[in-house]
Amino acid sequence: MHDNKRRPRATAFLVCGALAVTTLAGCGSDDHPWTPTAGPDIAPAARDRVKDGGSVRWAIDAMPRTLNSFQADADAVTSRVTGAVLPSMFRLDAQGRPRRDADYLEKAEVVETEPKQVVLYKLNQEAVWSTGREIGAPDFAAQWRALSGKDSAYWTAHNAGYDRIEKIERGANDLEVRVTFAKPYADWRALFSPLYPKDVMGTPDAFNEGARRKLRVTAGPFAVDSVNRAAKKVTLDRNPRWWGERPKLDKLVLTAVPRAKRAAALAAGRLDLADVDAGGAERIAHAARDHGSAGPLSHGPGSSLTPAEALRSWAIAHGDDEEAAYDEMAARAKTRKAVRKYAREQKRLHAFKVRKSFAPAYTQLALNGAQGPLADERVRRAVARALDRDQLAAVALRPLGLPVSTVDNHLALAGQAAYTDNSSALGDQDMAEAQALLAEAGWVPGGPVKEKKERPRTAGGEGDTSDSKRAEGAEHGREGHAVSGAYAPRGTAAPAGAAAAGALAKDGKPLTLRFVLPSGAGSEQLRAVADRITQMLGRIGVRTDVMKVDDESYFKDHIASGEYDLALYSWPASAYPATDARPIYAKPIPAADGSLTVEQNYTRVGTDHIDQLFDQAIGELDADEENALVKKADARIWAAAGSIPLYQRPQLVAARADLANAGAFGFQTPHYEDIGYLGKGARG
Repeated sequence: MHDNKRRPRATAFLVCGALAVTTLAGCGSDDHPWTPTAGPDIAPAARDRVKDGGSVRWAIDAMPRTLNSFQADADAVTSRVTGAVLPSMFRLDAQGRPRRDADYLEKAEVVETEPKQVVLYKLNQEAVWSTGREIGAPDFAAQWRALSGKDSAYWTAHNAGYDRIEKIERGANDLEVRVTFAKPYADWRALFSPLYPKDVMGTPDAFNEGARRKLRVTAGPFAVDSVNRAAKKVTLDRNPRWWGERPKLDKLVLTAVPRAKRAAALAAGRLDLADVDAGGAERIAHAARDHGSAGPLSHGPGSSLTPAEALRSWAIAHGDDEEAAYDEMAARAKTRKAVRKYAREQKRLHAFKVRKSFAPAYTQLALNGAQGPLADERVRRAVARALDRDQLAAVALRPLGLPVSTVDNHLALAGQAAYTDNSSALGDQDMAEAQALLAEAGWVPGGPVKEKKERPRTAGGEGDTSDSKRAEGAEHGREGHAVSGAYAPRGTAAPAGAAAAGALAKDGKPLTLRFVLPSGAGSEQLRAVADRITQMLGRIGVRTDVMKVDDESYFKDHIASGEYDLALYSWPASAYPATDARPIYAKPIPAADGSLTVEQNYTRVGTDHIDQLFDQAIGELDADEENALVKKADARIWAAAGSIPLYQRPQLVAARADLANAGAFGFQTPHYEDIGYLGKGARG
C-alpha cells in the first residue's frame, strides 16, 4: 500500500519507556473520571523565590531536524525551541485548554458570524521582534499566504485552518488584525501559534530552507544563540528585547542525550533536567532513599547499598539484558570497583528529584482493518471485548504509583471539555460476547488447518521466541505447543493438520494475528502490556504471532506502512480535536491504482459518518455544540473498533532538586521565563 505522508500538527509517539518503578510515591486513584488524572509536577515557586542567573541543561532526544514547525520533519524538539523564542497567541493550561497569552495578545474574539466569520486580534503594543519591528498584521498575512495551500512552492506539512481564511486586513493600525474566514472555523485559536515573522514566511526560499537551521528573527523570552550539531546542543539566551517578565535563567541549553544514557549523564553533572525511563527514575529514587544511611561502604549517600544490591542495580542500569549484565558485574565484583563507582553515581543523583505526571498522550491498541481477519468488524469487536482495559492500565501505571485509570475517549483526555466516556459504544470485557462475534464471523474451534510453507517474516522483524514459534508450529502442521493459559496447557502438542484445541480456524486457516512491538531497551512496559493482551486473546482462541522489530523501523516500516495486525503506540491529545484528530480517523480513500490514501489513519478503519461529524464540528462556532459533535464522533470511532484506548502515557522527569517551575508539565505550556533555581533558603 502507498500512504499519504502528510502529517497533522500532532505526530505519533512511540511508548518505549521501561515503567516498572516500585520506589516512587503513590497518588490517589479515586479522582472523578472527568477531572485531570494528574496535574503538572513542576515544583512551582513564586518568581521572588527564584534567583536570577544560571543555565539549565535540558535533555532532548535528538537535534531538531528543522526549526520550522510547519514542515513535515518538525518534531517535539522543534516545538520546545519555538515555544521559548516565538509568539503564540494561545497557550495551553494544565487542563489542555487554550488561554490567551497576554504578552502578545490583548484581545482576540469573533466579532462577526454573518455573512462570514471574522476574528479580530488586538496585539500587545509592546510586542516586538528581535529586530525592533512591532509584531503586526504583515506577519499574520505572510503566515496565512505561506500556509494557505495555494502556493505549492511552500513545502508545508499541513494547512488546516489557514486554508479556510479568505483574507487578512489591517485594522485601525498594524496592531489590529482582522481575519475573515471563507468557511466557519471552530478551532481558530489554533492559528498563529507559533507565529513566525514575515522574514520567514515571506518567500518560499526563506520558509523552505532559511528557517531549518537558524532563526535570526525571534520574539520570545529567549532567542536562539547557536545550533551546534557537532556538540549536539541548541543554546537559547535571554532575549534583550523581551518586554515581559525577565527570564530568571541566562541560558537554556538543549542537549541531545539518548534516554538510555540519561541517568549516567545526570550523575556525571552534564544535565539538569531530563525525561527519563523507569530505570533512570528508579535509580534516582533509590539514591534518595539511601541518602545518609549507614552501610557497609563508605559513609554518605548511597553507602547503605550492599555489594549485592549495588551489583544488581548497576546491572539493571547498564545492561540491555539484566542477567547478562549481572553475570558480567559479578565476575568483576572481587575488586568492588564497579560497586564503588555505582555508589558514587548514586551520591550525585541525590541532587535530583523525579517529577511525574501524565503526558498529553494515550497508549492504544491499534487493529489494522485493511486486510486479514481484522478487516471484519466482528473480529475487531471480538478482540476489543476480550480485553480488560483496567487490568492493562494497572500493568502500566500501578508500578509507578500513578493513578490507575483507563482512557475512555479517543479525542480528548480527562479534564478537557470534549472528554466523556464513550466506551459503552463498544462495551466492556465480555468473553462470551467475544466468542459469539467470532463464531458469527465463521471462526470455529478445532477446524482443519491446511499445511503451507513457512511464510516470510516482515523485513526488520525478529520473531518472539515463544508464542510466535508455537503459533507457527501449529499453523504449519509442525509439532508445537499452545500458549499457556490460553487454549491448552503448556506443553500440549498441536495436532498435525488441525488447529490446537480451542484455537479458531476458518477456511483451513487458523486465527493468528501479527502483533508487532518495538524490541529496544526502554520498551519493557509496552511488551508487558502486550503479553497481557496476548493472554486475554488466547482465552477466546485468538493466537498472536509476536514480532519484535527495531525501534527505528517500528513506526515507519510497520505501523505507517500497514505491516501489522495488532500494535501498541501512542497518539498525543490536542486542544483542537476537530482539526487535529480528523486525519487520524478519516476514512481511507482508494486511489486509482488500488492503493489507499490514509493520512494518519494507520488502522485503516473509518466511516463516512465519522468524517461528517468531524466536518460539522470544525465549522461549528458554538463551543458546546462543537464538543457535542466531537463526542458523537468519538462514540462512532469506538463502535468501529479500529483503535482501543488503554491508558494515559506516564511522564517521568528527573530535575535538579532546587530547580523550580520545571519538570513533568503534562498538558501545560511551560512558562520559560519562570524556570530557574531557588534562592538560598527558599522552598517551592
